[in-house]
Amino acid sequence: MLLMKKNIAFAIALLGISNSALSQAVKPELKQGFTVQDLVTLKRVSDPRISPDGTLLLYALRETDMAANKGVNGLWLANIDGSNARRLAAKGQSVSNARFAPDGKSVYFLSSRNGTSQIWQLSFSGGEAQQVSDITLDVGGFVISPNGKTVAFSTEVFVDCAADFACTKARLDETAAKKTTGTLHDKLFIRHWDTWANGTRAQLFTANLSGESITQAQLVSRSAGGIPMDADVPSKPNGDDSEYAFSPDSGTIYFGARIAGKTEPWSTNFDVYQSEVAGINAAKNLTPDNLAWDAYPLPSADGKKLYYRAMTRANFEADRFRIMERTLSSGETREIAPNWDRSPDGLAISQDGKTLITAADDIGQHPVFSIEVATGKAKQISGAGSVSGYSVNKNKVVFARDDLRAPAELFATTLSGGAISKLTNLNGAQLNKIEFGAAEQFSFAGAGGETVYAWLVKPANFDASKQYPIAFLIHGGPQGSFGNHFHYRWNPQTYSGQGFAALMVDFHGSTGYGQKFTDAISGDWGGKPLEDLQKGLTAALEKYSFLDGKRACALGGSYGGYMTNWIAGAWPDGFKCLVTHAGIFDKRFMSYSTEELWFDEWENGGVAWEQSAAIESDNPITKVQNWKTPMLVIHGMNDFRVPFEQGISAFTALQRKGIESKFLWYPDENHWILKPENSIQWHNTVNDWLHLHLDSTKTK
Repeated sequence: MLLMKKNIAFAIALLGISNSALSQAVKPELKQGFTVQDLVTLKRVSDPRISPDGTLLLYALRETDMAANKGVNGLWLANIDGSNARRLAAKGQSVSNARFAPDGKSVYFLSSRNGTSQIWQLSFSGGEAQQVSDITLDVGGFVISPNGKTVAFSTEVFVDCAADFACTKARLDETAAKKTTGTLHDKLFIRHWDTWANGTRAQLFTANLSGESITQAQLVSRSAGGIPMDADVPSKPNGDDSEYAFSPDSGTIYFGARIAGKTEPWSTNFDVYQSEVAGINAAKNLTPDNLAWDAYPLPSADGKKLYYRAMTRANFEADRFRIMERTLSSGETREIAPNWDRSPDGLAISQDGKTLITAADDIGQHPVFSIEVATGKAKQISGAGSVSGYSVNKNKVVFARDDLRAPAELFATTLSGGAISKLTNLNGAQLNKIEFGAAEQFSFAGAGGETVYAWLVKPANFDASKQYPIAFLIHGGPQGSFGNHFHYRWNPQTYSGQGFAALMVDFHGSTGYGQKFTDAISGDWGGKPLEDLQKGLTAALEKYSFLDGKRACALGGSYGGYMTNWIAGAWPDGFKCLVTHAGIFDKRFMSYSTEELWFDEWENGGVAWEQSAAIESDNPITKVQNWKTPMLVIHGMNDFRVPFEQGISAFTALQRKGIESKFLWYPDENHWILKPENSIQWHNTVNDWLHLHLDSTKTK
């Protein structure tokens, strides 16, 4: 071997090849940066479920069908350690809401294979899946009772049709057949998120699992007189089966609902209700005294207690959820973990009833916490990153976790937070070909001298000797966070892969830093948050010498789009270009045209006609005279949260002022861009805009 090395060295010397030249010649080829094509084709795991005996793991896996321009949710089963994974539903067949039967011998799920969304059951003993429900309407979600004899499910009906599903179907068909197209309303919501109201309400029903197809059911979200509640159960637009639960003896069902009449669009007064599974009597309100949000019931294992999440401030959707315990026999309640200044986003309970499991934003992470029921002591058990779903049994927690450099995979740990094991590697082959940008969290003194946190994602294949342009990402919400999370719409790695450094500041108003910090943005959209963004950019430029502050573009959606519009007038020399997606251009018009009025009215301190000064103090439309920065405007026509005209108005102002601008709009998207091909177009358009204005070698 030594002789061979000498011969190689001698040959190199004869050829006159220098060591530096040889080093260049054998330098390994760089991996490609992450692209939007990678983003939309990654497999997305979610909704892990541990079998009743603890030996199996059920999970959903979304794969992209580019030909059909949609995601397809598959159903997979594996051993509890992740081994022997196999597909349960046929490839290309979309299923959802998969749940083990209580005896663990089969799995229930939703499928639209026969035209409408219905409940199906697949036995592990073999054979084809069997259709369980066969109602004339779409089933929206379901829960199986602990004894396995009853199913609770939701579907949308007309109130006067109640449990007569054929009545609702006939009326919908009659409306569709009419030659007239006008719809008359006498109250809000007339539209919500991306759907126009048609008079139906989501309601909760129960039915026996007798082996026969379910065609009829009992109404349990029942008001006095036997009619459905004037509320959606589960809530719209994104409510699910976490909003209702059976008691351990299977005789009672608990659910959340908001009965607000004409005040519904400006009310967050959800309550927890209790009903017999048979649906004979009107449901009983368990939380009438709290005029804020009470929901997401979870019975204790012995059925004596009920846990749920509650807010304390009416009409404030970003208040801190508190974990409440109610003794059902006496009605006595107490808050668990009152000193834990975080807002949980879901609850599960250990089999012994001593530990609650939840997840919450926490200083740029979104981990799983275990909380001792007796003491309220909270402990983070899932490590760094963002958890999107979890399941608990006697001593194990399985969870889906992602971070800024990796999409979600399944992991497992113990209730006490022991070693973490990785159960899946679903995207390994694809990710091995990709170079992700390194991510780093830092902090600085923001508005009022308070500590503010931010993330910096370096460009892929980073070279410390180079200067890099900046994609300055601004999160929405506004009570949200751009944390250690692999986002499928605003992923900083898509900018890193294009050669940009991605910078994200969790300004005042962000979640995960205590409720006081979150509250700081209400009534001050354009003040402290803007100061934090300005100081965050300055701090990053001082800390990272490779950042080129003269080549930076600010971009954001929703509140981030509002802030981009505000920056255009209040910080007009801050950036070389701007991108506003679904951004608020005129806060006054927003107050009269958005659908969830509780949000707008809380943030402005009241109704628009009484809060003119507050609205105009940081309204982007008032500073259009200062606009001069090139801007790309993007909006979906089915966006009812920030109505489409906000985007048109911003583009009109830009064009009328002669500012370089473009307008990308989608007739089939809502507040988010969801279709795979549209996502590719969105990212390519945004990246082209950034390259046009930030590449030092480009000339316009």
